[in-house]
Amino acid sequence: MNKIKYVLAKLMKKAQLPAIKNSNIASNSKICSGSNVLNISLDRYSYIGNNCTIIESEIGKFTSIADNCIIGGASHPMDWVSTSPVFHEGKNILKKNFSEHTFNPYKKTIIGNDVWLGNSVLVKAGVTIQDGAVIGMGSIVTKDIGPYEVWAGNPAKLIKKRFDDKTIKILRESLWWEKTDIEIAKESLNFNDVDKYINLK
Repeated sequence: MNKIKYVLAKLMKKAQLPAIKNSNIASNSKICSGSNVLNISLDRYSYIGNNCTIIESEIGKFTSIADNCIIGGASHPMDWVSTSPVFHEGKNILKKNFSEHTFNPYKKTIIGNDVWLGNSVLVKAGVTIQDGAVIGMGSIVTKDIGPYEVWAGNPAKLIKKRFDDKTIKILRESLWWEKTDIEIAKESLNFNDVDKYINLK
């Protein structure tokens, strides 16, 4: 009986289709149930988990985004008299504009290749997360993150680098994520041994 309930619950979850608008999604990438994406690009072999909201973002190859993440979104004019959207140009949730001052509420967020975002990560609009970075679950990212860095916390802070600087340089220069599927399949035989992989470069 418990097994049947589990299967039914999984089917109901999958029935919540993702909402995708004005986005370029690679055919071999995946957006899971209940996620909402607007004005994004998602490159090959990357995935977005369940119940995520991602707006105005560019996401690279082989990137993993866990469930319940929020990336990007609208900003508000903090140096004006009011932060309300009813005082600048464009449509807003209140369907009212007292004035039409120029303001772009959407800054593009960039997430590189082979990045991993843990469950429930929040990423401020306009942030850049470079290749190979890892963000711990529940983190709130408000600053740019360098390649192969591990960040966590609220606000997120640098915990460590995944590898030494020499190894990071070789991995970045290898651009393995740009290669063909056949080339990647061959190189990936050594992906579980970083030293062996970089020694072959």
